[in-house]
Amino acid sequence: MKISARNMISGRVVEVHKGATTSHVVLEIAGGQRLFASITNEAVDDLGLEAGKTATAVIKASDVMVAVEG
Repeated sequence: MKISARNMISGRVVEVHKGATTSHVVLEIAGGQRLFASITNEAVDDLGLEAGKTATAVIKASDVMVAVEG
């Protein structure tokens, strides 16, 4: 995967809370810290996000995106 954003933090998905249209995803990163992101339910499904899966938070300006390999 190549992307222009330089702020990428890898971690493990520990929680996914789906709402009506938006999901709240919690990644556990280095040192046990947790990073929270709000993304669409469609993105969660497309990325196959679920607890235990490795993912990367991609941070650009005030937005946080989640990416996975593959």
